[in-house]
Amino acid sequence: MSDIKAAVQQQFGNVAAQYRRSTVHASGEDLTRMVQIAGLNGTEYVLDAGCGAGHTALAFAPHVSQVIAYDLTPSMLEQVERLANERGIPNVVTRRGDVENLPFEDQTFDLVVSRYSAHHWANPVTALREFKRVLKPNGQFILSDIVAFETPLLDTFLQAIELIRDPSHVRDHSVKQWLEMLHEVGFNVEVNFEWMLPLNFDAWVIRMATPMLNVTMLKALFDGAPAEVRSAMDVQSDYTFSIPGALFRGTLQ
Repeated sequence: MSDIKAAVQQQFGNVAAQYRRSTVHASGEDLTRMVQIAGLNGTEYVLDAGCGAGHTALAFAPHVSQVIAYDLTPSMLEQVERLANERGIPNVVTRRGDVENLPFEDQTFDLVVSRYSAHHWANPVTALREFKRVLKPNGQFILSDIVAFETPLLDTFLQAIELIRDPSHVRDHSVKQWLEMLHEVGFNVEVNFEWMLPLNFDAWVIRMATPMLNVTMLKALFDGAPAEVRSAMDVQSDYTFSIPGALFRGTLQ
């Protein structure tokens, strides 16, 4: 296993319960839209790739036949099972593994979904190829994630604070980069929704158990940020800020 994947397991293994309780992950207009744009009829077999604590899997479960909640970190899958039991949702099944090497047969799923996970993938095109492989003809892939700014200054700042907060962070890709990757793999893709996600600074670092030294570094970066960064990210006096997100729907013909 690569170092970055080991880092993901270590980092999230220690904070899984925080993600079960996270309102950022448990709710949001993008999550509601993911279910809406899927056009579900109740018979779908769904894969939630990089499921984390399972909020996306549980959002889809009442509307489909079954959801496989798939993640690299065992403690995250424990949170999925706990939430499913608490809510009385019987049709979510957990499975541990790597999104770049899915243990499923070709053309298994009607729908693959992923939310707030893709910025941890070491090789996103490899993962996308796997999703395409396991989708049935006319299947679809719905992705929601934080995305990079197109402007180099803003992009550099965003990647820096992400990495200082979370050493398992790989990259927030821009909308343009995601469109290029999805097209390269063979998806017909549309951008369904874009938004700015407000993040309370204290909750953001507590959720990841960011060391105090790193928290101090983050505050110093925000304090010294250029006006363009402070404006684009709506940085507040308590360090609350906003980052961009985008929702993509890819289909197969």
